[in-house]
Amino acid sequence: MKCLWHYEWVKLPRNIVPEGKGVLGDWVRLASRAAFRKGTSLYCGYTNTVIPGMWAGGVVGLKSILETKSRKKALDTMEKLQQLGYVRYELNQDTKKFTYQITDWVRKCSGAACMKGAVYTTNGYGFLCLPRNITERLVREHYIFDEADAWLDLWCHTVTGDPNNAFSFMAPAVQYGKYGAILTLETLGQRWGWEKTKVWRFFKKHGDVFALYRLSSSYGCLIFNKRYPVDAEVSLPEQEEIMKTVGQIRELSIDVPKKGSEHEHLSRMVAWYSRKLTCDLVETGNESEIKDESGEKSRVAHSGTIIYTYLSLCRNCKNCNYDCQRVNITTLAVQDRKQIRGPCGAVDLTKIAKESLFYE
Repeated sequence: MKCLWHYEWVKLPRNIVPEGKGVLGDWVRLASRAAFRKGTSLYCGYTNTVIPGMWAGGVVGLKSILETKSRKKALDTMEKLQQLGYVRYELNQDTKKFTYQITDWVRKCSGAACMKGAVYTTNGYGFLCLPRNITERLVREHYIFDEADAWLDLWCHTVTGDPNNAFSFMAPAVQYGKYGAILTLETLGQRWGWEKTKVWRFFKKHGDVFALYRLSSSYGCLIFNKRYPVDAEVSLPEQEEIMKTVGQIRELSIDVPKKGSEHEHLSRMVAWYSRKLTCDLVETGNESEIKDESGEKSRVAHSGTIIYTYLSLCRNCKNCNYDCQRVNITTLAVQDRKQIRGPCGAVDLTKIAKESLFYE
């Protein structure tokens, strides 16, 4: 399964909840309990109509979802999430009915929709579809990230099998933007509003999910996601394999003038030359016979990536007919020397400088 950078959403298994405090951690808990389809639900003997991304019940149920015993704390959390634009909620003072709607709910997802059965998923089963840009709202507001916010920020920026990031073929890698495959603790600290030492302690604490690989010199670091859902079990690369890939990218970009710091230059080179590197990795190195649909050996030779294309102009006043066997050239008489037909339209020889003409 590929998860490219330009994909709008990522998967988060419902049995993986960000640890620690944070508004986005609370958002994940609310989204995990929201309805995944339109229908009716039962709560304390009452029937409620719900739509995808919605939950209906009471404040007691809300406290259970947010894992708190305080009514005030639960309502304060919902108010903060509503101010940030993540949810909309309503509390009916007469009936005590409480409903909330996830505003960033991903409605278009792969797979057929479930039209029967329960409207709420079983706790801990399935996965959530998270918008990849869900944390950008906090960055724009200069919000000081909490632990769960930073955790989810890394998860939402995980890519796998992206041709513009050679490291994402080794294991699911964290990438911020086109030139964000190589990271630094300083840039993450600026994004989260943390000091560098706090960022380092975060990765030491959550090493079971996010693996930090520090590169040599001042290049920066790589971050891999151990628990990101892929088809096979995630196997982290060795340090030697990573440095080998860095060396190959540097070799491919040896003629590119350096701009900015070592980290900025390497980040650009990863984005520019990863596609070339990954194409080389896919090839086995041994040319295999290319066969057509009938199983016969094809007469069409396999060629590599075309970098340059040379167009050769045909002879003036000639019509060339090509087929698989030969080239037929038919001579046409020129009626007017000012209107000689060429591949790009009519050419007026009287307007061409004498220095540009060659005489035989």
